[in-house]
Amino acid sequence: MATSIPLPNSRTEPDGSAVIRVLSYNIRSMRDDTTALARVIGACAPDLVLIQEAPRFFRWRKKLARLAAASGQVILTGGATAAGPAILCTLRATVERTEDVLLPLTPGQHRRGFATAVVRFGGARIGVLSCHLSLQKDERHEQGGMLLDRLAGLGVDHAVAGGDLNERPGGPTFQRLATDLQDCRAVAPWGGENTFNPVTPFQRIDAIFATKGVEVLGCGVPLEQPGVTETDLRAATDHLPVLAALRIPADVPAA
Repeated sequence: MATSIPLPNSRTEPDGSAVIRVLSYNIRSMRDDTTALARVIGACAPDLVLIQEAPRFFRWRKKLARLAAASGQVILTGGATAAGPAILCTLRATVERTEDVLLPLTPGQHRRGFATAVVRFGGARIGVLSCHLSLQKDERHEQGGMLLDRLAGLGVDHAVAGGDLNERPGGPTFQRLATDLQDCRAVAPWGGENTFNPVTPFQRIDAIFATKGVEVLGCGVPLEQPGVTETDLRAATDHLPVLAALRIPADVPAA
């Protein structure tokens, strides 16, 4: 049963660990009410925003920059260079490196990609990946394996990945990810569950995953988050966002 207790605020602990908020959101190329979209993101007070369907065409960087500024974020990486996924962050994050990855193109399907980064919050170091997986079952399953490989290749002890999976929790790709990673919503249910569509949500196809050493403090659709209104959620885009609070252990330097 999901708890209605408010998610903890972002903070850095005395031991160097960090509590961060991560938001995953399919923004449908900002074709809807961008003012409502910015209000939703800002009200969630995330440290990291994992975007899917960021603008990819004419003046896409300017559009994404405007959304970031209006919601209290900056662009970290991604957008058209990752075929849609992007990552925004607050100035609390110290950026170590970023990389946009284009996945193999299946004829007749849309180009897909990953936006990835390694960042620090206080003494905590974390890998980050935003994804939007294929509508086609076999291609989607292959991309799930590529996601796991990409996370492992970031060279970090702790990582978070999120996005639009185009698949429910019972599907093979979702289960593949949930076997190797923590499905944050299943570990610590908070807020709402279903993410599509915003008017009559009937399925959970958007998710946030974390590696095993990350403590999940709560995860779900921020229906009761102060400042987030049903009107804005319906107007902002055709998906509902997923918000997670995570505690990232302090990075242990190599001996």
